[in-house]
Amino acid sequence: MSAATVAPARPAYPMLPRRFQVLSTHHDNHDTLTVQLEPCDGERLEFAAGQFTMLQVFGVGEVPISISGDPRGTGPLQHTIRDVGSVSHALATAAPGQVLGVRGPYGTGWDVVDGKGGDVVLVAGGIGLAPLRPALLEICVERADYERVALLYGARTPSDVLFADDLRSWAEEHRITVEIIVDRGEAGWTGRIGLVTQLIGKVAFGADRRLALVCGPEVMMRHSAVALVARGVDPSRVRLSMERNMKCGIGLCGHCQLRELFLCQDGPVLPFDRLEPLMSRAEL
Repeated sequence: MSAATVAPARPAYPMLPRRFQVLSTHHDNHDTLTVQLEPCDGERLEFAAGQFTMLQVFGVGEVPISISGDPRGTGPLQHTIRDVGSVSHALATAAPGQVLGVRGPYGTGWDVVDGKGGDVVLVAGGIGLAPLRPALLEICVERADYERVALLYGARTPSDVLFADDLRSWAEEHRITVEIIVDRGEAGWTGRIGLVTQLIGKVAFGADRRLALVCGPEVMMRHSAVALVARGVDPSRVRLSMERNMKCGIGLCGHCQLRELFLCQDGPVLPFDRLEPLMSRAEL
């Protein structure tokens, strides 16, 4: 076998990051950016919609970040990052050409294909739209395989809305119902004000083969799941993406433990019938 056809070597140790180079960063709003990365070894990172990686800035630290790009695309690896801490700030301000560490992908995915032949409802709160974006991109590629698709998106203010171009494209080009609601309006805002859970009772979806995907703050996800179940969605087909203080990504450190679950491996995406008894208890 010639040197040109030899596949890049994978790390023998799962805690060893691969090297990725920053191609560019794009400001999505005032404190959130999407970072585009390419592998230094030339081998694309394969992932499923809903999975995350551990992103590392050498000499600063490492954090778990959901992948926000197209799982079926051939372009750069994308992560949408809110600049709120020392590591996320270092990631958000990484210059083109800077080398970062990437471990993963880890965890369970949305498995949006389970919704084929029926209606899909996606409920996002804040930056929770980023982990749902790969599922939406996947739906767009095979839009004819799904019936009604609705995205219900809640943000703090109109200025906090993410992926404005995508939202327009999904609505205008892919027949996805996009409903946006904000906690607080701004000058010129004529849309809805309130909580994203208020939208669940307004969207139309059928009685059979419904699938709901929910991502956002935990309290928002719990109330959204309850409202979806009240609309007739089977709890086993309401999927939530859970967050905990993940440190290793491989189920060893215990930081992400939720009773018997290790969310870096058993999650982050889990059905509501599995999560409901855990989310109803404080400090689990």
